[in-house]
Amino acid sequence: MNRVSPLAIMRGVGVAFLLVAWAVLAHFNSAGSGVSDVGLALAVAPLLAVVVILLWRVGNLIWMVVGGLGVICLLAWFWAGLRQNVALMYFIQHLGTNLALGALFGRTLNKGRTPLVTQFALFAHNGAIPPSVERYTRQVTIAWTAFFLGNASASVLLYFFASHATWSVFANLLTFPLVLLMFAVEQYFRHRVLPPADRTGVADTIRGYRGAMRHRANTLAKHP
Repeated sequence: MNRVSPLAIMRGVGVAFLLVAWAVLAHFNSAGSGVSDVGLALAVAPLLAVVVILLWRVGNLIWMVVGGLGVICLLAWFWAGLRQNVALMYFIQHLGTNLALGALFGRTLNKGRTPLVTQFALFAHNGAIPPSVERYTRQVTIAWTAFFLGNASASVLLYFFASHATWSVFANLLTFPLVLLMFAVEQYFRHRVLPPADRTGVADTIRGYRGAMRHRANTLAKHP
């Protein structure tokens, strides 16, 4: 069985620390306890990252420059108004992320496609998995789809029918723990449902995920 290297562990701990720090800052800012400019900058940073990636994929320097300048001008024009709606920016970000992830998993459940978690398993097992694993990974893909769509629905309900502070606790402070809990529940059922020979460890799961993501990135690069 493959083991996770110390470097990978340190990298994971570092990423986890940054995610926790960002979540705490996001909570204080979206709940109204932080500085508006700082909170807004944190809120728009992931959205700007998505825009930069999309502009980079265009591959045309002129369009990249024009698009970049256009985004900067829009931000400068609407900045004063956005400062009064920092929570809205975090809400859009949280909702959009969960909908995108739900769509990422859900689309692979369509007829003729390979469920996303099944893809992870195939890459982890060098392209060959038994029928029991194939059935199980399809069910896990359905579960993750429902999880992300459920998060999106809860986010909408809390944002519009509860206080921003209550919504922020759920969206910013509980999102990552809920994801970790989902992983733990999935691991529990994996050990209950699958025989030992068909189970994958953490290192195998990470390897399968990376392989599937590299494959998707290469496919998109060839067929943008």
